[in-house]
Amino acid sequence: MPDVIFNGPDGRLEGRYHHGRTPNAPIALLLHPHPQHGGSMNNKVVYALYQTFVRRGFSTLRFNFRGVGRSQGRFDNGLGELADAAAALDWMQTYNPNTSASWVTGFSFGAWIGMQLLMRRPELDGFVSVAPPANHYDFSFLAPCPSSGLILQGTADTMVPEAATAKLAQKLAMQRNIEVTYRTVDGASHFFHDHLDTLTEEVDSYLAQAVTERPAPEPPVELAEALS
Repeated sequence: MPDVIFNGPDGRLEGRYHHGRTPNAPIALLLHPHPQHGGSMNNKVVYALYQTFVRRGFSTLRFNFRGVGRSQGRFDNGLGELADAAAALDWMQTYNPNTSASWVTGFSFGAWIGMQLLMRRPELDGFVSVAPPANHYDFSFLAPCPSSGLILQGTADTMVPEAATAKLAQKLAMQRNIEVTYRTVDGASHFFHDHLDTLTEEVDSYLAQAVTERPAPEPPVELAEALS
């Protein structure tokens, strides 16, 4: 799980990267919760999702938005964070030019950023959106949603009511040519305390069906070896 530093639009960005062993490994970009409420790439939900994609053989990156950890810059109310996510995707594509598929995954605020990135980058093939804050942010830009994906929500979430997320998922599911899967984790709070295993099982089972060519599970590889 090597540390990486790459250039963002407002300075250097700090990340953790795992490089898939297969030449055409799919890539996954993970986006963390709100920077002004303690969100970082080390959030337990983000870390658990990161490990899930790694086990599935993805080249996987989680990183800190501007102003978080060792990432330079200051919080920019979503606009700058979207630019950071685009720069992170660019960085991943540089080292994975033959990738078989590209995914974006976000948790809470990161889910909102991830869905915006999905609209701006047509090469993204799928998404996983965990507890998207449909009660706090406008998701009407998903018209239409360009890719199929998974939306996950805890039923005991007091920060993002399950009804708000269900309404968003239902709206997206009505669109043509894509399939949006909506699943709930019974009894889970916003941060999925004591429910992380169920969360990752849901994501893993979805990926098992959604990713056509799945690499075999593998151990992590050092970045220096991967990029040599």
